[in-house]
Amino acid sequence: MTTLTVAARPYDYSFDPAHTAVVLIDMQRDFLEPGGFGALLGNDVAPLRRIVPACQRLLALARAHGMTVIHTQEAHDPLLADCPPAKKARGHLACGIGDPGPLGRVLVAGEPGAGFVPELTPEAGDIVIRKPGKGAFYATALDGILKNRGITHLLVGGVTTEVCVQTTLREANDRGYECLLVADCAASYFPQFHDAVVEMVVAQGGIVGWAAPLAALEQALVGPAA
Repeated sequence: MTTLTVAARPYDYSFDPAHTAVVLIDMQRDFLEPGGFGALLGNDVAPLRRIVPACQRLLALARAHGMTVIHTQEAHDPLLADCPPAKKARGHLACGIGDPGPLGRVLVAGEPGAGFVPELTPEAGDIVIRKPGKGAFYATALDGILKNRGITHLLVGGVTTEVCVQTTLREANDRGYECLLVADCAASYFPQFHDAVVEMVVAQGGIVGWAAPLAALEQALVGPAA
């Protein structure tokens, strides 16, 4: 057993890479690219695009140290049988879930927009979890996969911080996983929402978990930069 320590908030975060997974949430074209669902909602995708290099570093770090790598993908089957009617109807959108858009049918599995951005394409050995809701544990096999692999700690990033990332952190916390939000590997269309979630996670002695920048994780795993 190798225990490493990250300088984190609200206090140091300790983990064993052999029992740790990186969970990267929904780094999909529909959320990060012009013409995708996020942009169709009127959002500027630039804040989300900016975290891609950091996410690449996080994945490389995980793979180099033998950690489990998990990508989640919010996407529905083509018949939308796994999409609650209320979710599709929410917002009275001109182009919503299942509707044709510039990147194909919005958030439908197999369509271009539901795919991952090219820089973060899953590699052989990575696990992909398709989820119908915001949290990665709802109606998925994620909990069973983690338990079967002896995973106790999660390093979490992705989009958006206040929706799918935060929901997954809270679901994981309630299931007993020790979670570190890698703060600069997560983003929101609204920076103030991202900042608020970081504070909520670490509040009251880490009521949801820990938060740290990627550099602190890198230092724990590979030592200080020369």
